[in-house]
Amino acid sequence: MDVREFDFDLPAELIAQEPAGERTAARLLRLDRESGAIRHGTMAGLPQLLLPGDLLVVNNTRVFPARLLGHRVPTGGAVECLLVKRLGSEAGAEIWEALMHPGQKLKPGARVRFEGDKTVHGEVVERRFFGRRLVRLWTDDGSAIEAAVDAIGHVPLPPYVKRGDTAADHDRYQTVFARNRGSVAAPTAGLHFTPALMDALRAKGIDRAEITLHVGYGTFQPVRVERVEDHRVESERYEIGVEDAAVIDAARRDGRRIVAVGTTTTRTLEAVARANLGAIVAGTGATDLFIYPGFDFRVIGGLLTNFHLPRSSLLMLVAAFAGRARVLAAYHAAIRQRYRFYSYGDAMLIV
Repeated sequence: MDVREFDFDLPAELIAQEPAGERTAARLLRLDRESGAIRHGTMAGLPQLLLPGDLLVVNNTRVFPARLLGHRVPTGGAVECLLVKRLGSEAGAEIWEALMHPGQKLKPGARVRFEGDKTVHGEVVERRFFGRRLVRLWTDDGSAIEAAVDAIGHVPLPPYVKRGDTAADHDRYQTVFARNRGSVAAPTAGLHFTPALMDALRAKGIDRAEITLHVGYGTFQPVRVERVEDHRVESERYEIGVEDAAVIDAARRDGRRIVAVGTTTTRTLEAVARANLGAIVAGTGATDLFIYPGFDFRVIGGLLTNFHLPRSSLLMLVAAFAGRARVLAAYHAAIRQRYRFYSYGDAMLIV
């Protein structure tokens, strides 16, 4: 399958740079995956688009302030570091995989410093592919790196948001379900929910369960191959608790519709089901499941998601669920209607 089959033209002005006013004010395109019929509304109307007995499954990961701004030692040149994955610790320091800028000047042995209420020191250990580095991080007083990063780090907004983060992003680039720290990107379909909306869903008999999948920078990874089948996605860590696994698996056995909130939730549920003969079981693990057209879905019967980048693995997942032609037709309809795209944009419900 050719990656170009998942391309589309998007006017730059439709890439959302700021969140909508209220979370539930985001527009919502409903796509019927059987007929291709499209309806337009807002997230506030979601309870009217679902059925009593449906089970919503959300991702409760929490974004941490993974973007560090500092300078080189001793030259003082500006440095930006995006923490991607913690790999371990040694002698009072932590080893992280990171994206660093300016990469060409940050060779092994280069020293950096990030300052604020806390100070974090870093040393480049190794160069890796696609501009990544291994970096050793430590603090002046030996205190925990996690606390220091939380004190001085910035919200890691996606690369297509062309502005610096603000105080408002600390709240708006986080879902109301966020509990388990570990993501460098938000599970953006969940950004549209509020406690009031959850109450309205519950009043209609729509239940909720939670999983955790820590979103890595690979969610923005471009598909660099020509054939879809040759692409690989980065592994991401997940966890499903005992009670939530029981709720989700009971819904699956009873034939109730399971509506995944986001592609991260979808990948977690389908990966766990594939590893357990279709069942959802509690536990922790990691998944590099790549879902593209032809995939056999075993769990989800509905999907709430934002609008995704052209040629991206996330768009391919959505196309696998609803059909490439129907999804692209819905995207073209959204463009005509001036929907807002990507992380801070509007949403689509596929049922």
